[in-house]
Amino acid sequence: MARSTFYYYLKKYKSNHDKYHKIKKEIFNIFNENKGRYGYRRITLELKNRGFNINHKTVSKFMNILGIKSIQRPKRRYNSYQGSIGKIANNLLKRDFKADKPNQKWVTDVTEFKVHDRKLYLSPIIDLFNGEIISYNLSKHPTFQQITDMLEKAFIKIKNNTNLILHSDQGWQYQMKIYQKMLKEKGIKQSMSRKGNCLDNSCAENFFWILKSELFYPKEKEYKNIEELEKDIKEYIEYYNNSRIKSKLKGMSPIQYRKHSLIVA
Repeated sequence: MARSTFYYYLKKYKSNHDKYHKIKKEIFNIFNENKGRYGYRRITLELKNRGFNINHKTVSKFMNILGIKSIQRPKRRYNSYQGSIGKIANNLLKRDFKADKPNQKWVTDVTEFKVHDRKLYLSPIIDLFNGEIISYNLSKHPTFQQITDMLEKAFIKIKNNTNLILHSDQGWQYQMKIYQKMLKEKGIKQSMSRKGNCLDNSCAENFFWILKSELFYPKEKEYKNIEELEKDIKEYIEYYNNSRIKSKLKGMSPIQYRKHSLIVA
């Protein structure tokens, strides 16, 4: 629904003493503030954060009335596996994606974007405690330097020998001796998914799915070059870490939840 149409709708129903006028306006504002990325469940959470106590079914009903719908999420997957070229680590994570504190379990992976005939690769590290993006690197080529840069940024944020687990798939980057040496020297335990089993690293896959469906796919045909996409991804990760709320984080963003956990601990 266009903004002009929406505000005409609000004015019309306000004049007819619609008792839900204020909450409908708030639903529309939340939807637009988050660029159409929030569905009815996340909007319900944000409404509660703003002092509105309303059932998610009612929010869904009002969204239908207002003609607003969250972005649909198609699935595509990039695979960096190139066979066995080095040592394969054991699967220490074993799909236990729950972490009791920050920097206990991290996951990483690489995904690919394409704009016209050029590609862009994103490599993040994600904390399973709160889904926070600890560090990341954007590169126009899937190089090993991309991975080491990502690690170095992450290592600054933790002490040595914390017993942290870093999980990945069996991509060629993670089989490299230098990668494994960097983890060992930092006191990090390496973990790998079983061959061809993407569910073993589903948390990383899920982040890519959210990122692409909320940011990339809706604007895919609008991007003129890779640089525009790179700028948007950086802005999105900032938004994702600091502003995008999650139900499993009690209606908080990843960074809000981490800070909250340190206060109540």
